[in-house]
Amino acid sequence: MCGPGFVDERARATIAAHAAKFRQVTMSPFGPDDEIGMLNLIDAETSREVLRAADGGRVLDLSVDYFTGMPSWTEAGDPGFQQWMTHTPAGTVLDDITGVGTEQNELVSYSGDAMSMYTHCGTHIDTLNHFGYHGKIFNGFEAAQCISSRHWTKAGADKFPPIIARGVLFDIAALLGVDVVPDNYGIGAQDLAAALQRQRTEFRVGDIALVRTGRMRAWPDVDAYIDNAPGLNRDGAQFLAEAGASVIGGDTLALEQTPAADAENWQVVHTYLLAEAGVPIMEVVDCEELAREQLYEFAFIAASMKIRGATGAPMRPLAMPLLG
Repeated sequence: MCGPGFVDERARATIAAHAAKFRQVTMSPFGPDDEIGMLNLIDAETSREVLRAADGGRVLDLSVDYFTGMPSWTEAGDPGFQQWMTHTPAGTVLDDITGVGTEQNELVSYSGDAMSMYTHCGTHIDTLNHFGYHGKIFNGFEAAQCISSRHWTKAGADKFPPIIARGVLFDIAALLGVDVVPDNYGIGAQDLAAALQRQRTEFRVGDIALVRTGRMRAWPDVDAYIDNAPGLNRDGAQFLAEAGASVIGGDTLALEQTPAADAENWQVVHTYLLAEAGVPIMEVVDCEELAREQLYEFAFIAASMKIRGATGAPMRPLAMPLLG
């Protein structure tokens, strides 16, 4: 069977997208304390099944490396990635910060470094507090009551568990017969369904959806990678959310079509997925090796940094072929 798997009434009741109302935050089907949304669709047994079927001898790294000058949200006023040395072998000899003296400092070559960045740099996951409507986020948490002087107290990256699930690649570039999907192309439900049909792939409730546009071929050229990116439109996002995606990721900086086609909402897909559907978003996911190997179904394993209250966090997703 190709396309989204059949969503029965029991599964439908657990998928927030089926209860969503336009531009309103949705209450979680997993209760008033839920802070992870559709990640709840991944249960222990499905994770065990994925691990049993995974070929641990073939691991594909879906992340990018971090470096000063990498494409990020600097045009939006956010800090870019910065890295600097805090200790060097020669500097340690001169400074003697440890107080152990020249002889030991010349013997022990000490290096250390530090970094700073926006939490949405590089390959990362967006949490459910990243976008909402009218001061509220998914499950009705309000900014006025749930943001401390430093961070959200609800739905932060520290609440996300490690993710072990079946992943599915939607190779839209291959579907369209191009290396890179055209600028500002809006990927809709018809494109996603056609990609599954072409690939003879089934999408199931709880799966990870990765949408490939081919934009990663431009990485790390800042202008070529960021500007006028293709991506999901609301129709495409709704297709995946209603099919039961636990996480939706893509190979661009914003996942969605930019600029947005909606004149009233500059982040139409982010607000829909995070606030209405309760689906976390992954961005800057390198799907090129998956596409080269035509690996459309795979074991997906990832964990984000546990940054308390953060609206996003770096992660290193891995894919492994499924045996049998």
